[in-house]
Amino acid sequence: MALRPVQVNIKAVDGPAVGRFWAEALGWSAYSPGVTTYVGPAGGLVWPDPVALGIDVVPVPERRTTTKNRVHLDLATTSAAHQAELVARLQELGATPVHVGQGNVPWTVLADPEGNEFCVLEPREVYRDTGPIATLVVDCEDPQDMARFWGEAIDWTLHEVTDEHARLRSAKGVGPYLEFLRVPGVKTAPDRVHLDLLPYPGDDKAAEVDRLRALGATDLDLGQGDVPWTCLTDPEGHEFCVLAPS
Repeated sequence: MALRPVQVNIKAVDGPAVGRFWAEALGWSAYSPGVTTYVGPAGGLVWPDPVALGIDVVPVPERRTTTKNRVHLDLATTSAAHQAELVARLQELGATPVHVGQGNVPWTVLADPEGNEFCVLEPREVYRDTGPIATLVVDCEDPQDMARFWGEAIDWTLHEVTDEHARLRSAKGVGPYLEFLRVPGVKTAPDRVHLDLLPYPGDDKAAEVDRLRALGATDLDLGQGDVPWTCLTDPEGHEFCVLAPS
């Protein structure tokens, strides 16, 4: 048994506007099949997408706090010129430069229209075939422990584990990476960004959730009530959801 990462969930007060931003930022399309706005590769709504991690923008009444998210997206570029052009275009779309203590680095840190941080990376060979999203980055205290949990929780392959960094990617070698990066400090506030997982057809969702609990996941009550998905946190408190198969 294993679960598939299928989408990045972003909370927003103005969900449609943030969805449009990310669709234009990634060169994808925005779809609104219900109350949420799904952003995915053009060509019609395909969920789950066989290659990409889509983005699901969920409207919420609460505005973002000033606490830095401990989960963010990194965007890929193919050249220095592409990086500069992308940064300029994103700012025209409503992104703003932000300082999170990054210092003098070759990547650019921006925030979407509701303040969610993301990075536009300089060209890196490891991300040459990921598509527009290079990786979903999770700040953590112990990358090795995160690699243990997530390596067993999902069906992705572990590519690298050190004291400072861990990296996973789909076993098919497609789409973005999931990375865990050691950073100072601990998680102190809920994130506006999290990962949604989905069982494979025929797998039992309840059994998958029990398996995650045995690995170290904890149930999370956000006031969600009676819903078909299950909210959990990983061993360092990062929120994620296990969706119900459709």
